[in-house]
Amino acid sequence: MPERIHPLKLVSLLLQYPESNAVEELSGLNLNEVGPASPFQREALAGFLEWYLPQGLDQLQQSYVDNFDFDRRSSLHLTYQLHGDSRQRGLALLKIKNAYRKAGMDPDGTELPDYLPLMLEFAVLAPDSSGTELLDRHRESIELIRAGLDRNGSPWTVLFDVIRDGMPGLTRRQLNRVRRLAEEGPPSEEVGMEPFAPPEVMPNQPGETPLPLIGGRS
Repeated sequence: MPERIHPLKLVSLLLQYPESNAVEELSGLNLNEVGPASPFQREALAGFLEWYLPQGLDQLQQSYVDNFDFDRRSSLHLTYQLHGDSRQRGLALLKIKNAYRKAGMDPDGTELPDYLPLMLEFAVLAPDSSGTELLDRHRESIELIRAGLDRNGSPWTVLFDVIRDGMPGLTRRQLNRVRRLAEEGPPSEEVGMEPFAPPEVMPNQPGETPLPLIGGRS
């Protein structure tokens, strides 16, 4: 564990499927090592860890699956919230991957580029503000996931409150779109759509020169 861990990096770790080594590492975390963090973020993370750490690994994994895998409205893939499995989603994924490449980084290919823990890590690691700007552009999706979790009384909701802290507010147009999609769910698949994402945004192609990796736990 680094001497200082950014709150968004910590949320990124907590929003990944719980594995024994990661949970063991988190059990040794001192919240004084988290920063820079607002008082709200520090308090919210402390509250979440009070629930998270005493859980057994099986309980954590089951809770994760129940909250993020069984309800498409709480899928951690941000472009899915707005576009479903549509052609528009493929273009949105391409824009995210291009942002990674422009910053000199590239995911390891195990997840699509819109996977929220990956985007949080990019927000921390990007050499300029491009990471937080990319996250801001997907604010509506973050709100939709949070709304779905909150509706179900999920303990994981507070992690989204940490992400929202310090982000700009939603416009009236964004609020209306969030309300509509919260009621309807992600758009349905488009007829004749194939594939849902262009090959440029799928895992790295053979022969590509490896770029600095993001998405790991180091």
